[in-house]
Amino acid sequence: MKEPIVVQNKLREAMGHLEKRFMEREELIRVMLLAVMSGEHVLLVGPPGSAKSQLARASAELFGDEPFYDYLLTRFTTPDELFGPVSLQKLKLDEYERLTHGYLPSARFAFLDEIFKANSAILNSLLSVLNERIFFNGRQKQPSPLLFLIAASNELPEDNDQLAALYDRFLFRFEVEYVKQISSFELMFQAPTTPIPALLSTDLVKQLKSQAADVELPDSMIYMLFQLKTALQDKEYVLSDRRWNKIGHTWKISAAIHGRSSVNVWDTVLTPHMLWDFPEDLNELKGVFDTLFQDMLKREMEQELPLQTYNLTVKKWLDKEDELHAFQFKKEIGGSLNKETAERLKTALEDCRDELEETARSLRGRLVSWQEKEKKLPDWIASQSIFLQHPEQYAVKFTHLRIQGERILQSIQGLYRTLFDREIPGIVYDYTL
Repeated sequence: MKEPIVVQNKLREAMGHLEKRFMEREELIRVMLLAVMSGEHVLLVGPPGSAKSQLARASAELFGDEPFYDYLLTRFTTPDELFGPVSLQKLKLDEYERLTHGYLPSARFAFLDEIFKANSAILNSLLSVLNERIFFNGRQKQPSPLLFLIAASNELPEDNDQLAALYDRFLFRFEVEYVKQISSFELMFQAPTTPIPALLSTDLVKQLKSQAADVELPDSMIYMLFQLKTALQDKEYVLSDRRWNKIGHTWKISAAIHGRSSVNVWDTVLTPHMLWDFPEDLNELKGVFDTLFQDMLKREMEQELPLQTYNLTVKKWLDKEDELHAFQFKKEIGGSLNKETAERLKTALEDCRDELEETARSLRGRLVSWQEKEKKLPDWIASQSIFLQHPEQYAVKFTHLRIQGERILQSIQGLYRTLFDREIPGIVYDYTL
């Protein structure tokens, strides 16, 4: 197996070549590369002339001279056009078999435009090629070498059971639009026309698949996936079990690419593109996912900034604040308490002071260290996943964690002032950063 850094560098170089040729397609390029490494298919939804077929061909070029098949489907497309003509020699022997060389069943990569115009005569064979990588050629089950298929459509399928089954075969979906920025428009006329180098190989994909089989999907990540499933169902978005299983597999592929033995939150960053059925739902689904991502990030950062532990300490003493404050007040005015209660509250007050002081010092120290970490966050985040387009945007999520920690520290300081009428000794923290 190649070293993870070698694999990552190859993928980064591949991204660079594609980004120079296809403007404003950075996120789509990352989606496509994760898809091809996972052996999953991609559906592109968008208007004609948005470079969908060119991007499919360019992706195939990354793998050198591997067989590539490209076809535009219409309502009148026949099985012969897609799967090859029937062999006349075999027919003479009363055998029905297609000559598939040069057609879809023999291709390693493929692009099918207007995929949802496939008729019922094509559909069943297409489903088995996409999912099981098998083409039923007469009486024979012919293995298909297909690694990756990009399909395109100007429109989504209507409520049709057969087309819904085809639609579900595309784990990754992406809405493609025309170039919008003037800078991109200008660069479009300067895009390289030289061949793209063969940076990747099918052997690399097989090796990653083998390595991913040994990658652990920990309980915490399974729980995140289940939370996502539940949250989507609450909003009436339903995904098939097959899709959930495939999403988990792509997470494991991402972990293998980055040399991890266990999936972590950074392997999930492209998940929203595996969730939607209609492009207009993407923003809402991203919002649901981002909430869970932030919660998971908080849990994964628990060792460096254990907010949950600090929160429990604050809650513990806040629940006793009224009782302890009343005890302090009675002491000051000379109020009477029975001996047993007085001893219990005195001990509790001493424990409270010690624990609040210790917790404040610990939290302050971690927050100061966290501030130093934030200065280098974009580089650190970028090292966690090559599929992140803007690492600095994710740095904001870490800032949110620090702000939560600062609020906890303020709560501790406020509680301490209320109970002991002074500041916590030795705790100075700059909240203005």
